[in-house]
Amino acid sequence: MRKTLGVAMLTGIVVAASATGATAAPRAEADSGYIVVLRADANSSSVAAEQARASGATVGHIYEHALRGYSARMSATAAARIARDSRVLFVQPDGLATADAQTTPTGINRADAELSPTARINGADERVNVDVAVIDTGIDLTHPDLNVYTAGAKNCSTGASANDGNGHGSHVSGTIGALDNGVGVVGMAPGARLWPVRVLNNAGSGTFSDIICGIDYVTAHASEIEVANMSLGGSGSDSACGSNKDAMHEAICRSVAAGVTYVVAAGNETDNAANHVPAAYDEVITVSALADFNGQPGGGAAATCRSDVDDTIADFSNFGADVDLMAPGVCIYSTWKGGGYNTISGTSMASPHAAGGAALYKATHPTATPSAVKSALQSAGTTNYSWPAGDPDGIQEKLLNVATF
Repeated sequence: MRKTLGVAMLTGIVVAASATGATAAPRAEADSGYIVVLRADANSSSVAAEQARASGATVGHIYEHALRGYSARMSATAAARIARDSRVLFVQPDGLATADAQTTPTGINRADAELSPTARINGADERVNVDVAVIDTGIDLTHPDLNVYTAGAKNCSTGASANDGNGHGSHVSGTIGALDNGVGVVGMAPGARLWPVRVLNNAGSGTFSDIICGIDYVTAHASEIEVANMSLGGSGSDSACGSNKDAMHEAICRSVAAGVTYVVAAGNETDNAANHVPAAYDEVITVSALADFNGQPGGGAAATCRSDVDDTIADFSNFGADVDLMAPGVCIYSTWKGGGYNTISGTSMASPHAAGGAALYKATHPTATPSAVKSALQSAGTTNYSWPAGDPDGIQEKLLNVATF
């Protein structure tokens, strides 16, 4: 509600022997993307400007809220030099993340959102008073079925606008909070104010540095934003807050400490979520995907948009001890760019169901901490789905249920 990856291993210049045995001249180093994390008392802007002048780096984002630091393009030699500066905690190569969608409102029914007294799904367009950041490809800013808070839009990716050029972010947004207005679809927390934080481009990919820019922006507005959804992921592993090994994790640690509840996709690699970030982070709510084709427990429903087994973990879903919750993520119908609607699958579709559930809880428990929100979602969850069939880790995660929220 509106309230007024340690120092990276860096390679040096490569020299090669010519055909005659003579040593060739050193090749000029190509610039690459890096994330520089500074000590908490450093001035991000001034240090970035100084180090850029000295090293020939091109500065990208300046981080001031979730962490102190900046992103830049520079040579490996320059990055190694900057890493030795006493004001620098660590420097890491930038990474790449992609939207966790596969090909996707049975999910709203299966999570019992229509029974929630806070959601009040009755076609009367009574909007849930809560703010949710969608850290994604942007949102269709003028979609008639979404309550987009355009004054809160932020673009950390390509272009000048936070408008969605891919569709993924708009789809996620509809599952979180599509209006209960009698047309299109309805979301988990109907009418929630959606903050478009664009960190992925039109192809659905983006750098870790862009994502940190989005986290930094959300942290700057932690007094207004209750929940943030990140239906995206890249390769990586967990680390402890304060270990200074992973800039994106450090940013999320501080954003969570500021009171924002983060809900993230487990990933679509049929792999242990421990190998993917932000899914591996303990401070977030990591969500795997259930295949559900009719919105009802019991199994046996015929597959629709993709071949999967009704009422079991989706065959693409990541798994493991880092998964905190399961939610519908197969053949989910939701809003799309251009004012339209679309059906796609992925843990990207499961995460916003849980983010909407977190939003419902925060709407009635405004002082709840992120850890309390996670505990509430897990406690309210059920095990009313087919298990262990198709579950590769033998852990029966709780299935999202918001009937009492």
